[in-house]
Amino acid sequence: MNVTHLYCSSCNNHYPPRRLYNLCECGKPLMVAYDLDRAAHSLTHEVLRDRPPTLWRYAEVLPVDDPANQVSLGEGMTPLLKAEKLGQLLGLKHLYIKDESQNPTASFKARGMTAAVSMAKELGVRKLAVPSAGNAAGALAAYAAKAGLEAFIFMPQDTPIANITECQQTGATVTLIDGLITDCGRIVAERKAAEGWFEVSTLKEPYRVEGKKTMGYELAEQFGWELPDVILYPTGGGTGLIGMWKAFDEMERMGWIGTHRPRMVSVQAAGCAPIAQAFESGLSVGAKIANAHTVASGLRVPKAIGDFIMLDILRQSDGTAIAVTDDALLTGVKDIGKTEGIFAAPEGGACIPALQQLIDQGKVDRDERVVLFNTGSGLKYLEAFGTSGNTNSKN
Repeated sequence: MNVTHLYCSSCNNHYPPRRLYNLCECGKPLMVAYDLDRAAHSLTHEVLRDRPPTLWRYAEVLPVDDPANQVSLGEGMTPLLKAEKLGQLLGLKHLYIKDESQNPTASFKARGMTAAVSMAKELGVRKLAVPSAGNAAGALAAYAAKAGLEAFIFMPQDTPIANITECQQTGATVTLIDGLITDCGRIVAERKAAEGWFEVSTLKEPYRVEGKKTMGYELAEQFGWELPDVILYPTGGGTGLIGMWKAFDEMERMGWIGTHRPRMVSVQAAGCAPIAQAFESGLSVGAKIANAHTVASGLRVPKAIGDFIMLDILRQSDGTAIAVTDDALLTGVKDIGKTEGIFAAPEGGACIPALQQLIDQGKVDRDERVVLFNTGSGLKYLEAFGTSGNTNSKN
């Protein structure tokens, strides 16, 4: 529609649009550039009021040319909920939860896959492959089924059973691997040429980030075209963090918002915290984590290809990166649940102890507007919670 070219996030090499790409020749992620002056003529605040409540309401800044190729299950425009009781618990006046569990396939991964699968359909792809720790696989399987495409999915054996079952029931070919998501990624890379698969791994194709960036557009719209002061985002591959930052830049260039940016906070698990460790050490890239482990499977990404982009964003925004233990993030899930009635994914729960650390360190003010992202539903992770809690049994 308004795509002008693709560009490398590292070397800034340019590529013509309307072709299939994975990474730049230098091995780094590609991004999509738009004619934002043209987009702004038809995409206005007034026009948005009458558009359907899906992420495709921002079509002028999404890559699909023909609306007939939009493969949609109604994703996007998830609620931004004022967390009154949780805010009182933490001593904050203006705390919000962006609840991505209300997307199709019950996670934010639906945003990326609607864009990636739509572009695959538009460009003539028939077979898609992805390595995944869970929710991305479920989203790919669902959107590929909707589009009539084949999906080939590789997941660690200890992926939550709900994710595995979801993929099987939506027609994907599922292979379980004794290893981590990086091992799954290696298998996809080794086999894709021979099998005729197009790989849609995190940031290894240019379009998932375009779907994820709509979280930034929605935040601005839901806050009346102002941005919050702080955003806490659970970070594995980091596409959502990178996408939102891209959205903020696009909106400013279209005249929708000013120069104010939130302080971006990357939240990771202590057993797999390459971004937090690199940020603390002043590094520009993260080292690969050996023996990565956490019950929050979406955070178990030992080495993210977009780590250098994330670290740059954190520093540009005067943000930070925090790692929390599994015990703390599971307690965070319970805190969200008992105060706000949201059964959050462990990744979302990780934001609570991270926010508490920021408050304790004086890095978040009581009067600031803070947004936590719950990236998925706790129902996908039942094995992580066991049967402990307020349970009564009678014989």
